[in-house]
Amino acid sequence: MPNLPDVVLWSIPAFVLLTVVEIVTVRLHPDEEQAGYETKDAATSVTMGIGSLGFDLLWKIPIVAVYTLAYELTPLRVPVLWWTVPLVLLAQDFFYYWSHRGHHVIRILWACHVVHHSSRRFNLTTALRQPWTSLTSWPFYLPLILLGVHPAVLAFCSSVNLVYQFGIHTERIGRLPRPVEFLFNTPSHHRVHHASQGGYLDRNFGGILIVWDRLFGSFAAETVRPVYGLTKNIETYNPLRVATHEYAAIARDVRAATTWRERAGRVFRGPGWSPEPPAGTAPATATPAPEATR
Repeated sequence: MPNLPDVVLWSIPAFVLLTVVEIVTVRLHPDEEQAGYETKDAATSVTMGIGSLGFDLLWKIPIVAVYTLAYELTPLRVPVLWWTVPLVLLAQDFFYYWSHRGHHVIRILWACHVVHHSSRRFNLTTALRQPWTSLTSWPFYLPLILLGVHPAVLAFCSSVNLVYQFGIHTERIGRLPRPVEFLFNTPSHHRVHHASQGGYLDRNFGGILIVWDRLFGSFAAETVRPVYGLTKNIETYNPLRVATHEYAAIARDVRAATTWRERAGRVFRGPGWSPEPPAGTAPATATPAPEATR
């Protein structure tokens, strides 16, 4: 097994230090137009992050089993060399883009990812607001395993991607130099991703690089100041409800559905999807929108 460092574990002191620095700068130099910090919101985000560590250990058991089986079955092998690891990181970032995009456009996947978007604040603690049901991303990376990438190398690259994204959850950094903004995901680009305005919805899915969004038509530049949160915000700081509210909404919509087609749509179509009303039906009697939160 490749001997690679635990990037997330080594980064925890930096996470704490940077968060403290951000809080201090917000207190000393407040900006009324920035969302800033709110104690209950930050506490919920930190609690979600701590909880995700425990649940991720649980979910890793079946994921590691599947990845290990796939790795043993494939005849391909990618050697762990100084120049192959950056290439695997590039490939991992590509597949992360599609995983992230899929978690925005398929409602049952959105039910997991919505946790990360549920805060109306945007600061470094928001990066810690992670889901407790993260068993939905592994299929997107299975091609890398089948191409011969060792599961431990994939885990290392995923951790690097995660650590990078911690630093882009901030309003205290404006625009960076143009070459950086063109190639990389930056705080400016990620503020757009967390915004709830219509023109900003489902944009900027990149992890480390923003070039995937430019290539595949999902890029939006930051123009007007973002309004963070969901299009239908949840009024709770209860971590359990934050983690499960969209699954509960899906269950309610499935129970209320009248056909199997509608039931499938409530689960596998996009958040906010509703079936078309029957031909000739007056708009007033159309099926109400589901309880999905964006």
